[in-house]
Amino acid sequence: MKQLFLFTFVLLFIQPGFSQNKSENKNSTYYLIRHAEKDRSDSSNHNPHLLEKGKKRAEQWSNVLKNINFDAVYSTNYHRTIETATPTAIKNNIEISYYDPKSIDTQEFLQITNGQSVLVVGHSNSTPKFVNNILSQDKYKHIDDSNNSNLYIVTISEDSVSDILLFVE
Repeated sequence: MKQLFLFTFVLLFIQPGFSQNKSENKNSTYYLIRHAEKDRSDSSNHNPHLLEKGKKRAEQWSNVLKNINFDAVYSTNYHRTIETATPTAIKNNIEISYYDPKSIDTQEFLQITNGQSVLVVGHSNSTPKFVNNILSQDKYKHIDDSNNSNLYIVTISEDSVSDILLFVE
């Protein structure tokens, strides 16, 4: 409960236009997470589904992010990322857009999503890399393979960029 309170406080602090009308809000806010816990029972399966624990975490992400009106939800085209993104996309009544972390043009992505609140679901290596590309700096390292709890929030306004890394258990 303490973590949820802290998370809510941080959201209100870093997103000044949070309660404004979307047409007035010039901020772009990106919420980036790694997929939830995947099934590792078959090491030859490169596209596993989520474990039951992972499905619960995907629902938990949806609950943690429930007060954010997302304009878009992006996911890589893998079962584990899609299944992580789905509860939030459903709650926001939006379709998931797919991206390839190896070939995405970050500047084009930022232009397309300008002024929006966007959830991006990726992987232990691609999520921090995507955050770094948005920030135009090498700030975050790969996520440990056992960590499915990082939430990166990047807010871009007309004159500043802010970022924070939260650990949501």
